[in-house]
Amino acid sequence: MTSDASQLRAAQSSDDSSGAAGGPDVVLSITPPRRKLDLATVIGVTSALALIAGGIAIGQSNASFFNLPSILIVVLGTVAATSISFTGEELRKSIGVMGNSLFRRVWKPAVMAKQLMDLAMIARKRGLLALAGAEGELKKDKFLQSAVQLVTDGYNADDIDRVLSQEIDALVERHRRSANILRRGSEIAPAMGLIGTLIGLVQMLADLDNPDAIGPAMAVALLTTFYGAVLGMVLLAPLAAKLERNSNDEATIKTMIALAMTSIARQDNPRRLEMLLNSELPPTERIKYFD
Repeated sequence: MTSDASQLRAAQSSDDSSGAAGGPDVVLSITPPRRKLDLATVIGVTSALALIAGGIAIGQSNASFFNLPSILIVVLGTVAATSISFTGEELRKSIGVMGNSLFRRVWKPAVMAKQLMDLAMIARKRGLLALAGAEGELKKDKFLQSAVQLVTDGYNADDIDRVLSQEIDALVERHRRSANILRRGSEIAPAMGLIGTLIGLVQMLADLDNPDAIGPAMAVALLTTFYGAVLGMVLLAPLAAKLERNSNDEATIKTMIALAMTSIARQDNPRRLEMLLNSELPPTERIKYFD
């Protein structure tokens, strides 16, 4: 801690001519996040379902694993029971967020850190209002654009930190609620499968005078448990975990932006900002902006 504090004080008192005020003019180029299909999710779900289907196919029996009433009980029952735990507004808003499990925006933290350092250098050399001249590039990232707007509008560092932190918290909360919906569904699906099994068992026991019907009826009853386990453990629970992971990645990028904007508003030495940004990055992605 003492060593880190000493480095931080040294960075703050470093001469501007050693990299902050001197050197060539900075040319800002913002790389917007790319929205792409998450192949890991697609391959994982496809592989899991393929393994289950393969296990069924190579089995030494002519049993049928398709039963429409069982599917309806599990799928529609899970949707209905899950909706009880949330409001209609939460369910409506979560639909678009859940798409982030399959289609996510991809940032490169090291690239974002360098772009934020470029902004800090522009503000250091030309003044805070010079950031407004980069509006064309900033439009590529709406959160970054709104954060820079706070700086150029003259808000102090504390206000900027409070506003951006509230926006990040709201983003994380929206994603958390959507993940909770998926996770709640993953808990209910096996239970609905058990309910369907109990329904099938009751119907089977009511027809014990027909021995030939007991075996097929028992198989159909167990299928609902099978469907519930697949829906909950193979689909919904992993998607909830992926959504939380993607949300954490997005929150990290936005936290870096908030950190940079408050540093620029305080007119800190860019070397200090470089140190702060690297503290948010994993060791393999840390930048070295100044030689």
